[in-house]
Formats: sequence, C-alpha cells, structure tokens
Amino acid sequence: MASRKDVAVPEPYQNYVNCASDDDLLKAIKNSTKRFWKLVRIIPKKKFNYAYAEGKWTIRQVVQHIIDAERVFVLRALWFTRKDASAQPGFDENTWAENARVADRKWKDMIEEFLALRAANELFFASLNDDELMRTG
Repeated sequence: MASRKDVAVPEPYQNYVNCASDDDLLKAIKNSTKRFWKLVRIIPKKKFNYAYAEGKWTIRQVVQHIIDAERVFVLRALWFTRKDASAQPGFDENTWAENARVADRKWKDMIEEFLALRAANELFFASLNDDELMRTG
C-alpha cells in the first residue's frame, strides 16, 4: 500500500496528514478509530453539550462535524479514484453545524454512526490499489 510519504498532499491538509499515527493508511485508520472510541467513552454525559466559550461548537457538534467531514472527504477520495473530472461541491462546515440538529440526536447513535461509517471507509480504502491511492483531483 502506498505510504503517506508517496502521496501529494495540498498544503492546507499537510498538518492533518502529519498527525497520522502511521505511514500505512489502513493502520492509521484503525489506530485513529481506536483513539476516537477511547476518547468518546470517557466523556461524561453532562459534557456532551459543553462548549469552551460562547459561540464555539459543543462536543456534540464536534463529533457531528467529524462524521460530516469524513463523509465529504471519502466522497472526494471516491471521486478521484473513479477518475471523475466533474467539479465537486465545497461544504461550509459552519452552515452544516448550524443545520445538523445535534441536540435532537442521541449520543450513542452518533457514536454508532461514526463507527459504522469508519468501518465502511476502511473497507473502501482497503479495496484500492496503489495506483488508485495515488490519484489526485
């Protein structure tokens, strides 16, 4: 499997890539999933709606953002691997956060959604060969 050292990464995303725990994509995905699971299990229920300052996202909103961003970025990866040259829409994470209705969601459901999404994404990336992983868009 292609290493992150082999992949061209746009500058705005380089810091995220540098935070990856492993050069192997599938190992990095598995490790980050384990770290996410360990973290969300220890967050007290009374903190789910906590924001560190007025106008900042709550922990619940951050989790929803992680879910939304994962969906968007994996769609982009799919787009590139399938060599689709059509334009992709952007997304405004603040507009999405305002319209996600996280207060109506159960914490357990959000975590289960993330874990199911991550499992599907792991299968997707495992299905790609090095040529597909090296495609850019």
